Amino acid sequence: MEMSSTAFPQNVSKALADGQLQYAMTETGPRFIAKRSKAREALPEFDRLRDQARDIKNHVLDHLDLYLERYEEKVKEAGGHVHWARTAEEARAAILGICQRAGAKLVTKGKSMISEEIDLNHHLEANGITPVETDLGEYLIQIRNERPSHIIAPAVHLTRDQVEADFRRTHTHLDPARDLTEIPALVEEARSVLRQKYLDADAGITGANFLVAETGTSIIVTNEGNGDLTQTLPRVHIVIASIEKIVPTLEDAATILRVLARSATGQDFSNYTTLSTGPRRPGDSDGPAEYHVVILDNGRSNVLGTEFQDMLRCIRCGACLNHCPVYNAVGGHAYGWVYPGPIGSVVTPALVGIENARHLPNASTFCGRCEEVCPMRIPLPKMLRHWREKEFERHLQPASMRWGISLWAWLAKRPALYRKATALAARVLTNQGHGKGRLGKVPLASGWTEFRDFPAPQGKTFHQLWKERRR
Repeated sequence: MEMSSTAFPQNVSKALADGQLQYAMTETGPRFIAKRSKAREALPEFDRLRDQARDIKNHVLDHLDLYLERYEEKVKEAGGHVHWARTAEEARAAILGICQRAGAKLVTKGKSMISEEIDLNHHLEANGITPVETDLGEYLIQIRNERPSHIIAPAVHLTRDQVEADFRRTHTHLDPARDLTEIPALVEEARSVLRQKYLDADAGITGANFLVAETGTSIIVTNEGNGDLTQTLPRVHIVIASIEKIVPTLEDAATILRVLARSATGQDFSNYTTLSTGPRRPGDSDGPAEYHVVILDNGRSNVLGTEFQDMLRCIRCGACLNHCPVYNAVGGHAYGWVYPGPIGSVVTPALVGIENARHLPNASTFCGRCEEVCPMRIPLPKMLRHWREKEFERHLQPASMRWGISLWAWLAKRPALYRKATALAARVLTNQGHGKGRLGKVPLASGWTEFRDFPAPQGKTFHQLWKERRR
């Protein structure tokens, strides 16, 4: 699918006018926040675990080459294969080659943001291989030909009525008079449709929450069990993950797991935490005959040692999305690529270039909630500011914005004139508010007032108050 991050302002306007999307986001956002808050309060050592998790990932990123080499050694010892991919094209080629050598025609897939990043499904389909998403949310967006709108809840933008309509449109072999008015009925129908796919699949593809250097193990975290069926029933299991998913030991993975589910869904642990190490061994009752791991770079090594390295600590929990007022207003598709929300506004420019995603770092109120709730303590606001600096340095902003910033800078360097100008502007805006405290229109701010009122200035300016209090 094409990237539309350059059209973010247009995407936002469309999202704000979408009544069904606004209803869906209003219904789901607060639930994630409440569950995370409850889980955090129930674990007194939560913040200490966050510090430990941050330190583990910082250590890994400082020694990433050594841990990647160690992981490859352990995978080979277990009978598996590691494929290195510098680009999305190389990753797609590696996976296609594995499937073709295995004679695969049907592939089941667990949820994987990396497979979305490399646009794997379309590549497999173009080469005669049918991919079937088995995570319920991913299955819904696949039949709608959409991208995920959330990192952990891909179909969070959909209402129950939309899902019912999609099932009736797609599952034409089922009784048209069946009752799909309740969510359990929708879930059961998806299970019945997908069940045979697991049995017929020639290969299974999963992502990985962690790659453990100590043992050569890949770990996935799910709530539906589809990942287990995807990686144990087919003849071939393919893991697709990016280089920063490495952790040194199983104990380190367990530490990070304690903050992952609590931050994502408010659970102590997800329903399924599955560890895979190599192909089926003699005496094993199930498991694949072949085990492959495709490790993707795709620009991440360029981030190491820069002001954006901290983004590689992300464990894709989605907490920053759940607490972001911008994301909850416009949904994930407005961001125009794979990764939405605050983390997407940092990751996307790093992977595709700031010239292709310059709007995203500006899609923030800088309220700081994303950093406050991040289990890995990623300083997202700081990195968003860095991207804004890059945008300004490369003259990517509209000329009117650059002139406005230049005018502000000129005023800011002249304190006496700045104080007079801000005091005059405050008086004018106060008078425009007619004592109501809200402004429906503000000069040069139509982008704001088109969708919301602007708070009218109240009382004295900051400089006036500061001067009085210093006295």
